[in-house]
Amino acid sequence: MSRTIGILTGGGDVPGLNPAIKSVVMGALESDYRVIGIRRGWGGLLNYNLNEPSTFNYYIRPLQAEDVRTIDRTGGTFLHTSRTNPQNVSPSSTPDFLKNSKWGKPIKGSENMDYTAYILQVLEHLGIDTLVTIGGDDTLSFSVRLHKEGFPIIAIPKTMDNDVFGTDYCIGFSTAVTRSVDLITNMRTSVASHERIGIVELFGRNSGETSLISGYLAYVDRCIISEVPFDVNRLSAMLIEDKRNNPSNYAIMTISEGAIMEGGQVIERGEADAYGHRKLGGVGLMLSEEIKRITGQNTMYQQLGYLMRSGAPDSLDRMVAMSFGNLAIQLIRRKETGKMVALHGGKYTTVPVEMVLAGNKRVDVASYYDIEQYRPRIRDFMGVPMFLS
Repeated sequence: MSRTIGILTGGGDVPGLNPAIKSVVMGALESDYRVIGIRRGWGGLLNYNLNEPSTFNYYIRPLQAEDVRTIDRTGGTFLHTSRTNPQNVSPSSTPDFLKNSKWGKPIKGSENMDYTAYILQVLEHLGIDTLVTIGGDDTLSFSVRLHKEGFPIIAIPKTMDNDVFGTDYCIGFSTAVTRSVDLITNMRTSVASHERIGIVELFGRNSGETSLISGYLAYVDRCIISEVPFDVNRLSAMLIEDKRNNPSNYAIMTISEGAIMEGGQVIERGEADAYGHRKLGGVGLMLSEEIKRITGQNTMYQQLGYLMRSGAPDSLDRMVAMSFGNLAIQLIRRKETGKMVALHGGKYTTVPVEMVLAGNKRVDVASYYDIEQYRPRIRDFMGVPMFLS
């Protein structure tokens, strides 16, 4: 009897997810495995009602070659996604059929419930032998939980922030940088036309790598990252000088959404999600208003947001996504589960999936950033990784 592989994507979408899915599916079919796609990430398994057949086809779909034939040409994930965390489900997010059921385990000090036991029951019901999970550190943290429960897992890291611990590179990062550089370059025409100071805010919660690399490649005047609190008065003075020294009389900078002003805090809003994160964003707007107040100069603020993660993947993200997918299938053939595929030193490898929870990946400030000038600065290029990470 052939083995059955399940595959899902969780968390934010990034370009490269579909090529990874296609590689897993095609590689599995070549090995005579059966493949089941799970819609909406962990939410698909949580909302799959064992006693209600109408949920079966909605959340679960067998995947054949014709189902994935063209998906690699587009961005996002054709399996859809969610930020569901089965080990921390709020009452409002709990499916009605699970409320007051035997499957929920109370979480101490919280009204939320842990439905890990139900997820394992659904996986058993579906006959899934190995589950391939594609996600960031939040999504993969539940992969670690399933691994500890004894379920065979293969994890594939994706996040445009490139901040999953245990790998040098995550699917989506290259395209996010490419999009950002293009948009920053295009924005120069408006900033220059109006002779203003441009502030471009980029995604990046705990890691400022998108701001650092995008700012470096776009040759912005200043670059603020999550790892280094900034002095708004000193930064304003620098930007005024940059503007004065520019023949077109403008300056432009990048800032991570998770950046912190000295003496301030991260700008967050809304309720925390199932992983304890509130939405970030707005630090660039606050900075824009402060610069205008301090200098009297007009500013132009742009939050790139979801434009960074939209559209088809670039060639590098296609390459990495396809390679990660093929490596995942190789591991399944060898019955080597409980691992995350990774890139180290430019070479494909694997690490224990628990590595996801071993730390927080941050910018190497000492090697790549000038904290005095608020600029990317690579001290020594010899032996540095291609993507400076």
